[in-house]
Amino acid sequence: MDVLGRHIIAELWECNLDKLNNIDFIRDTFVEAAVIAGAEIREVVFHPFAPYGISGVVIISESHLTIHSFPEHGYASIDVYTCGDKVDPNIAVKYIADALESSIGEFREIPRGMGPVKPKPVQEVK
Repeated sequence: MDVLGRHIIAELWECNLDKLNNIDFIRDTFVEAAVIAGAEIREVVFHPFAPYGISGVVIISESHLTIHSFPEHGYASIDVYTCGDKVDPNIAVKYIADALESSIGEFREIPRGMGPVKPKPVQEVK
């Protein structure tokens, strides 16, 4: 079966603290990341938390881009999920990581829609 979607989970550490807590910057960065990746934007929603942190989503025709920022830790949790082959989620993730000035990043790509997930058997600890 072909992959229906690509889901990238990005762990971004040592980000610019001011940028992680700037809702206008975060929103604009995510919108631009979607545009440069070739996505069609449907809706944009971002919410600031007190005393700090931002959660948000850019809904695209091809799926979504999300963030949860933790300025107190210099950390951002990013998801970019795209369906089809028109949009490359790696382009969006790289743009976001560069914009947030992350010096440590871990990226995992998960193919979606390849059939039922078969969980591994539980291992007993003795």
